[in-house]
Amino acid sequence: MLYRLQEHHHTAYLVGGSVRDLLLGRRPKDFDIGTSAHPYQVKKLFRNCWIIGRRFRLAHVKFGPKTIEVATFRRQVSDAEADEIGHEEPVIVASSPDPDVEGGRAPSGPIHRDNTFGTPEEDAFRRDFTINGLFYDIETHAIIDYVGGLSDLERRVVRSIGDPRVRFVEDPVRMLRAIVMASRLGFELDPLVSEAIAEHRALIATAAPARLLEEYYKILRSGYAEATFRALGRARLLELMTPELKSPPEAFWDWLERLDRYRQRHESVPPELTNPILVSALLMPTGVWQPDASSAPAPRDAGRRGRRRPTTPGDRVDFGILPVARRDLETLRHITQIVPKLSDPLLPERIARTLVARAAFPDALVWLEIYGNAPEIVAEWKHARETAGEDEDGVPPASSGPADDHAGHRRRRRRRRRPGSV
Repeated sequence: MLYRLQEHHHTAYLVGGSVRDLLLGRRPKDFDIGTSAHPYQVKKLFRNCWIIGRRFRLAHVKFGPKTIEVATFRRQVSDAEADEIGHEEPVIVASSPDPDVEGGRAPSGPIHRDNTFGTPEEDAFRRDFTINGLFYDIETHAIIDYVGGLSDLERRVVRSIGDPRVRFVEDPVRMLRAIVMASRLGFELDPLVSEAIAEHRALIATAAPARLLEEYYKILRSGYAEATFRALGRARLLELMTPELKSPPEAFWDWLERLDRYRQRHESVPPELTNPILVSALLMPTGVWQPDASSAPAPRDAGRRGRRRPTTPGDRVDFGILPVARRDLETLRHITQIVPKLSDPLLPERIARTLVARAAFPDALVWLEIYGNAPEIVAEWKHARETAGEDEDGVPPASSGPADDHAGHRRRRRRRRRPGSV
């Protein structure tokens, strides 16, 4: 991709976290490209390309299961330029003639002002942290560093590009990401970053709840969830987003440790780490949600502050300011219904077949593997599914448990003879 962009006279670099991880000897989770080509120009070069986004136009180029994100170099607009452009007008300087590029107005808020095409250097200075502002030129095999990121990599420091007090006001989620990055890489926060977080930490509660929830899911998938949540607690950000975790029970840290061990056994994020499995580590050990509706604390009733209304496990739960999706809670409810039955040695064959056929069965098996401390049971059910042989309907046989060698076989029903046939 880089060579093709350069062949068509566009500047193109590998950018951001992938460069950082390669320099640290880590395997990048994905690869991002920065280029002088505008999104519609990228689309013309790659047939397997889709333009996404309203505020930020990005090109996603598909290669099998992998997606390469291609972003045009951008710069941050000054206050004077923003006033001249006007708050009600888009701040994309170059409009796209491509009919496939969806139009839209820039949303209000301070962060939309850096959605203007620019140079590689301008693009580097609009990024969040210096170690994320490095570019790699595939033609010269050189690292391009406009922001001092190489020095900070050597010092193992997370430092803000620009004044962190200004950058965190622009986007409070950057405070969260600074701590996440330091925890994952084993780096220290620059003193100015730590001071700015302490000064502006209350702003984290003004960030979009759905965006914060997505950041939580990224943390839980990282393999460093325990260290990250402890660091967020020390910075007193955790209590502002999820007050239930201000003084969490020891079981909470135990669940995170188990989740981290599972994740670290895999080179990349396994697809079976679904949101319901992840969110259970937040809700269940803290008592916010329990599979038994009669004993589960209910969400707060917005109309009666401080009181709680009856609920079922499928109801939406607001975990602090984070909205957990109803569908994820519903799947979690199915998981908690299945898991106790998996360890029942007297489970009838009929029930075993029903469990295996349920949509939540794969999630339940992964949940048990992570949190259940029952490797023998998990191995038996995996063996039953994968190698024990399947009946005519493709369902692994089971009677008194997943490893029962004497599972009965369904009798084939005789076909009725049609009237008048011989």
